[in-house]
Amino acid sequence: MNIMKKLLPLVAAVAFIGTASAQDHAAPAAAKPHGLPVKEFGAVLPENLTWQPFPAFPPEARLSVVVGDPSKPGAPYVVRVKLPAGVKLMPHTHPEDRIYTVISGVFYIGLGTTFDPDKLQAYAPGAVVVLPANTPHFHWAKSGDYTTQVYGTGPLGMKYVKDEDDPRHH
Repeated sequence: MNIMKKLLPLVAAVAFIGTASAQDHAAPAAAKPHGLPVKEFGAVLPENLTWQPFPAFPPEARLSVVVGDPSKPGAPYVVRVKLPAGVKLMPHTHPEDRIYTVISGVFYIGLGTTFDPDKLQAYAPGAVVVLPANTPHFHWAKSGDYTTQVYGTGPLGMKYVKDEDDPRHH
């Protein structure tokens, strides 16, 4: 019970997800984009993650801030991204280097400025994918739901190759 009292503030911190922004470096939607502090011991259980829509994603996709503040320049962050079966993220780039870890499902990612199913590579749970900054790529939840964990250094950003593919412009 004592450990629960100590973890409760940390879990509450995860509940604060960032304000929506129509910029390329949009923070997650809702309150403040803070997860667990980077410089303090802490833990969060998967069942206590707060999943929110993210303005740069299709409406069915969800994002959860796990560690840090993804809107803060130079600050490390960890977020999780959940895509339901069939959802596509059209070609886009990120201004920051990213490291993806597949948590569940099969993560399909392809490189290039045009969505091409033949370029998709499948990664099973446990796989780690390094994506350098400004690399055009796309995703598809081709065989079912997937969840990835993304590590990067803020600010988190996403720019679609074609403006008409960007949900923030609809």
